[in-house]
Amino acid sequence: MKEEVNYSDYLQLDRLLGSQSLQSEKLLQPAHDEMLFIVIHQSYELWFKQLLFEVDSVAAILRKPSVNDNSPELQTIVHRLSRCTTILKVLVHQIDIMETMTPMDFLDFRNMLRPASGFQSWQFKILEARLGLTFENRYGAQYYTSQLRPEQVELIRSAEKEPSILVLTTQWLERMPFFSDAALWEGFSQAGPSGSLHPFWAAYRRLYHQSLADPERANEGLFDAVFLAEPAGQPGSEKRALGLASCRAALFIMLYRGYPVLQLPFQLLSQLLEIDEQLSTWRYRHMSMVHRMIGTRIGTGGSSGKEYLKAALDKHYIFKELAQLTSFLIERRALPALTPQMEQKLGFAL
Repeated sequence: MKEEVNYSDYLQLDRLLGSQSLQSEKLLQPAHDEMLFIVIHQSYELWFKQLLFEVDSVAAILRKPSVNDNSPELQTIVHRLSRCTTILKVLVHQIDIMETMTPMDFLDFRNMLRPASGFQSWQFKILEARLGLTFENRYGAQYYTSQLRPEQVELIRSAEKEPSILVLTTQWLERMPFFSDAALWEGFSQAGPSGSLHPFWAAYRRLYHQSLADPERANEGLFDAVFLAEPAGQPGSEKRALGLASCRAALFIMLYRGYPVLQLPFQLLSQLLEIDEQLSTWRYRHMSMVHRMIGTRIGTGGSSGKEYLKAALDKHYIFKELAQLTSFLIERRALPALTPQMEQKLGFAL
């Protein structure tokens, strides 16, 4: 017989509600707002755990040799990424609650926390790594694990060795079969002279260049670098996460997202960009709050406080190459008309 489930036991409320241990009370210097400080940060860590749970489930689907677009798999990915976005919005709004604590309220117990710091949140660092923030692209990479325990550092290193959402998305985009079947492009009316280029990209390159205002002509060379020539083959060029095939597939999805087959892929890309935006918003709100609370003081963990957070905000964009693709969009009315067979491929099956 199944044992009855009790609400308190199921949620382990005795453990959960008994896990707020105030340093100010231990030191017999009660500080009322320390309870709020603890509850907020514990809530953050619980949400980080849920975010990791969702991100890992998305990665498990994307790791498959082929994501079946005619199955619920792609919809599941989009749904769970959307949930991540919603959770991140909650994390941003929690700062509103934190800011009900004044700088003087914080000073009542701040020095009792040293050297504890949000910089020691190993779950958040794992989340960044699982999404695609690499070690070399971190601000202050040389010391970002310096204050963690060895077992926490090992968890982060293990996460960095796994294919991230950024890498898995790149591989998924590279499998998109838009340009490998020449039969789909037979009779493409806007082909014109293409040389060795695929006729669609020859036509789109010409239309994109025509759309640029004179001051923007420098973008012509950038288009070729992103879509027509592997960056790795260019001496001194910046290492990019997205290669030619993935950039072309992503831009094509953005351009023709109105077709049924491309709706879910477009939503997937949009959710990744939204996650980056919410992470950036959270970092900005966090930086502003820290500046308001402690000014230019050093953080409790020894970081440079606001200056560190500002530098991380500027550098820690994970899906920035996807975001940059919007620079290459043209007006919908100017898009090359697709062939009937390509439109059939992108429409609902009859």
